[in-house]
Amino acid sequence: MQEIVTNIEQMIAPIIAELNLELVDVEYVKEGRDWFLRIYVDVPGGGIDIEQCALVSHRVSELLDEKDPIKENYFLEVSSPGAERPLKKEADFVQAVGEYVFFKTYEPIDNRKEFEGNLLSYSKEEGAIIEYRDKTRLRKVTIPHDKIALARLAIDF
Repeated sequence: MQEIVTNIEQMIAPIIAELNLELVDVEYVKEGRDWFLRIYVDVPGGGIDIEQCALVSHRVSELLDEKDPIKENYFLEVSSPGAERPLKKEADFVQAVGEYVFFKTYEPIDNRKEFEGNLLSYSKEEGAIIEYRDKTRLRKVTIPHDKIALARLAIDF
């Protein structure tokens, strides 16, 4: 699957760049009997609209029909990453500093594997420092980059 995702990312990168958009994520997943190719795009700084998603869908669909990189039948979906945008690339993490985030780790850190709070800082070498609420106290945790299983922006209620 990862090979297909990487190939698609490379194929569509020129289209995304030409449209002055940002490629946030690509997923190729099977749900039930159906395969889905999901492409998440955004305007740098956020705020993509439905017309831009439709344009990306049209342009990418033409390219995929021409190159035919996937042997299975699949549904193409192009959308915004939404309010809980995933953090995948180093630039995503850096841009999210100061934001409310959700992190899941591969193994427990401070006896937990999930953290929701403010991202205070991030570097690939040092990892992510998150300030989170543990019952009534504020705590800080450093999560090494290689221990991050999932990271995304979160909504603070």
